[in-house]
Amino acid sequence: MCSSRKILWSLLLLSVVEVGLGVASIVLGAVGISWVRGEHKPQQGDASPVWSGLCFLVCGMCGVLCARKRTGLIMILFSACCICGLIAGILNFQFVRALNKRPDSTNSMHSVHLAAMTLACLGISSCTLSTWLTCRLASSEQQRMFLEREHSLHHSHEMTEKQDVLDNSSSGIPQISYNGHSTASP
Repeated sequence: MCSSRKILWSLLLLSVVEVGLGVASIVLGAVGISWVRGEHKPQQGDASPVWSGLCFLVCGMCGVLCARKRTGLIMILFSACCICGLIAGILNFQFVRALNKRPDSTNSMHSVHLAAMTLACLGISSCTLSTWLTCRLASSEQQRMFLEREHSLHHSHEMTEKQDVLDNSSSGIPQISYNGHSTASP
């Protein structure tokens, strides 16, 4: 089983990759839109790399936040962002694939479409892996918290036993307790 530290570093590395994929997809989408405007009227799906890139960017930033602060709410937020990024990547791939199959698509746009589909596939893969790593991290954190709680309960049980031993060692003199302090009664 991987340690929590390895999971955190993997999640951080993958989140930085997602941020890079998001920025690259946004830039590629902007370049694609500017080339399309010069040739013909923009169509549905021309801006999909920008939108999926934005989702990958937000997902990566939430991943960095999740690696730094491992609270349950942030893990849930990151998982939700990963699922949104996954959906956006799949939709981007489908839209760009449909644009690439159009007969009026130029040869220069084929390379942009291929690059956009490659970035979408990499983004889909990173979102899937990030979701899995977040589940592993949540499981590891849950186990850590359980062990801390168990240790705390065990420690309080030991303290209760010590108090019982101290109470029983009063040599038969009854003890009266005032505000937590024991005194011998006459």
